[in-house]
Amino acid sequence: MTTTPKRVLSGVQPSGKLHLGNYFGAIRQHIALQEEMQCFYFIADYHALTTLEEATRRRIDREKIKPADRAETLRENTFDVALDYLALGLDPDKAVFFRQSDVPEVAELAWIFSTVTNMGLLERAVSYKEKVEKGIDASVGLFFYPVLMAADILIYRSHLVPVGKDQVQHIEMTQDIAGKFNRTYGDIFPIPEYRLDKEPKVPGIDGQKMSKSYNNTIDIFAEGKALQKTVMSIVTDSTPVEAPKDPERCNVFALYSLFATEEEKAALAARYRAGGLGYGEAKKMLLEKINAYFGPFRERRKQLAAHPDQVETLLQRGAQRARAEARKTMALVRQAVGMKAASMG
Repeated sequence: MTTTPKRVLSGVQPSGKLHLGNYFGAIRQHIALQEEMQCFYFIADYHALTTLEEATRRRIDREKIKPADRAETLRENTFDVALDYLALGLDPDKAVFFRQSDVPEVAELAWIFSTVTNMGLLERAVSYKEKVEKGIDASVGLFFYPVLMAADILIYRSHLVPVGKDQVQHIEMTQDIAGKFNRTYGDIFPIPEYRLDKEPKVPGIDGQKMSKSYNNTIDIFAEGKALQKTVMSIVTDSTPVEAPKDPERCNVFALYSLFATEEEKAALAARYRAGGLGYGEAKKMLLEKINAYFGPFRERRKQLAAHPDQVETLLQRGAQRARAEARKTMALVRQAVGMKAASMG
């Protein structure tokens, strides 16, 4: 007797250039999971609309933004995410890879879920409050975000959702929404579980957590002088070259450790403690590691970027597979709530 593999779902917002924090915190694990489970990965362009103004400002000064700039930002960022994931090893023959907006059924399911979701549940969302505090517009879409996320997960009847700690509450809300729907209309949805992404320490160049919000990132596909300038700007203390240094308190060492073997980490740590190693030399060692690790991926990305039609074909193929599953779910949902089955045209 064969068992159906667990279905995994994860999405990534096209809100700007992906960085080392994204890679070591999530992307690397997503790529590995495609070898073990049935994976659905989507580019969350519906969700990105809630923070599109902020993403556009990263490209263009606030005073210069035109309506067309917002649309171009979303298109550009979405294509960049597709290139990044494909270049880093996502195999569209193994994982279902698609744009969220190419499966419009998810918006219909989100509306149906809104009718069984209490306001109090959404009002407790920490992520919403934090984003509003950071100056993001308190739109209905931002408030509604957890319901759309629940639809993203449940429309494919996913079992497992890899997330960071900041997204655990959203998965718990998804569990609540699925349970309420099942109690109201009958068992349609499995109750998904979350799996915490293994989040190594990925400091930004200023020592805070690497994040686009802090403008402290090292982009995955940066190279040449731009990458060198970023790496050499990593904040360090003022300990003289000849003095011993504590590797555990150094941002450069923490980043180097992401790429190094245990032996390499031990050797560099010993040099730190012995004295005689300047931070400039350590930064050059980090730069070499980044170039060696991501060099082959860069070449693959350039090849993909030269053939955008092929990338679009891969996304459309993924959307067809995803939409076939979404339509199966919506047929069950529509029947359960008393609606006519949707046309499959």
